[in-house]
Amino acid sequence: MWSKDSTATGLLLGSILPAGSWVLFEYVMHNDAIIMNKPAVPYLLAIVLNLVLLRYFFRKDMQELVKGIMMATFAFMLIVFIFKIRVA
Repeated sequence: MWSKDSTATGLLLGSILPAGSWVLFEYVMHNDAIIMNKPAVPYLLAIVLNLVLLRYFFRKDMQELVKGIMMATFAFMLIVFIFKIRVA
């Protein structure tokens, strides 16, 4: 059911880095870290890392996996954008 080149696997893989960055930087944010002067930086870093994953698997010709990573990345970008607009 779960193959290496599937959209579901890509969605799962593409959501690991953004979810990890959210958990990590929400914890760090409460400790007033220096990087938090620009609150979108940790999330943009997670997006860049997802794009590196996307490039890697694109070169491996795993198109379905790439689609899943791309969907997860864009969904994460949209969520960050909505929350940053609401906060500002």
